[in-house]
Amino acid sequence: MAQGQQAPSGQAHGTEQHGARAHSDGGWDTKVPVQTRSERPQSGDLDAFPPVTGREVNWKFAPLAKLQPLLDGGLDGSAYRFLARQTEGADVEWGRSDDPVVGSAGLPEDRAAAAAWTARDAVLKVTVKATDAHESISITRSDFGTSARAAHTVITAEQHAQGIVVIDNRGSALLSENVEIVVRDSARLTVVSLQDWDDDAVHVSTQFAEVGRDAFLKHVVVSLGGDVVRVNPSTHLGAQGADTEMYGVYFADAGQYIEQQVYVNHDAPNTRGRVNYKGALQGEGAHTVWIGDVLIGRAGDGTDSYEQNRNLVLTDGTRADSIPNLEIETGNIEGAGHASATGRFDDEQLFYLQARGIPEEEARRLVVLGFLVEVIQKIGAPELEERLIAAVEQELADGRTAVAAAEPEAEQADA
Repeated sequence: MAQGQQAPSGQAHGTEQHGARAHSDGGWDTKVPVQTRSERPQSGDLDAFPPVTGREVNWKFAPLAKLQPLLDGGLDGSAYRFLARQTEGADVEWGRSDDPVVGSAGLPEDRAAAAAWTARDAVLKVTVKATDAHESISITRSDFGTSARAAHTVITAEQHAQGIVVIDNRGSALLSENVEIVVRDSARLTVVSLQDWDDDAVHVSTQFAEVGRDAFLKHVVVSLGGDVVRVNPSTHLGAQGADTEMYGVYFADAGQYIEQQVYVNHDAPNTRGRVNYKGALQGEGAHTVWIGDVLIGRAGDGTDSYEQNRNLVLTDGTRADSIPNLEIETGNIEGAGHASATGRFDDEQLFYLQARGIPEEEARRLVVLGFLVEVIQKIGAPELEERLIAAVEQELADGRTAVAAAEPEAEQADA
């Protein structure tokens, strides 16, 4: 039947002949899942996001049973206690939930972030001022407790400012939070998010940054402790010459789940992006997830972008999911690429060290440290770097202790 014609009177429509009905072809705009990161809806309203089922592309790996209290809403978003160490050229203060700075860097893209956004009663405002010095701020948070909490932080680097902000997370927590980062024109800022939680902590953190003209943001995620840790940083390079380097280092033990979903949006000419995440896994049930998304938009002429993820598997029974994605909407770029690899120890490296008289256990320790320290040394804060190297060494020592304790049981079982 030609388009626009109707079925003759008394004749059944083709889709209803013989009592059969065809499937509906309508409404696909609401039925087809979002295929690319750039198309995800953004909203600060919890009701704008349907309940999470685990079939969504951005939730399919996560242990939802443990995260569910952070997805249902009703979180405690009140002010919390923290310890701040800062220089004179930086401010840390509480602001109201309706403070105009909220939303400066973006809006939530998933239900967990929207739940925290909706629940906020107070906003922690961190400001790095433009002075002749390199400003430094360290914020230690260790008093969240075990009830479901929400937090909201806005970090602003003023025009021409230079500094580093460290958010040091410790203790127990059941926390969903949003961290906004605004880097004004020609500013240079480093933000370090350190997850050194107790073993029972569950932490979901959505971190989004807006980088100004000729400005630079170094963003570092370090995840060592906790039961479930999900940190999703995204950076919008929306002004000419904006530059970002995004680093991550993580170490997952038995039963631990660590996830990072990283997004770089090149949305202006002559922007630059570098993403480098490295992780190690040991112990039964250790699971890490890294999803890297890079979008080079139509306005991204002259973009220079590269992302990579490397995972080192130390024992059997672990799982590392690594998914790099790259979208390019303009061909006029300097370069773009991505890479991902997961593997065991390099036997040649171990042989080289052992051939020079280094015991196997010590050789393995040196290989792991060398693998992860490359990223740790990018932070640019010697005192913090030393602490993290010591923490990685402790993770390795704990892993050896656990394996040694399990061996006699295995031998007895075999007997």
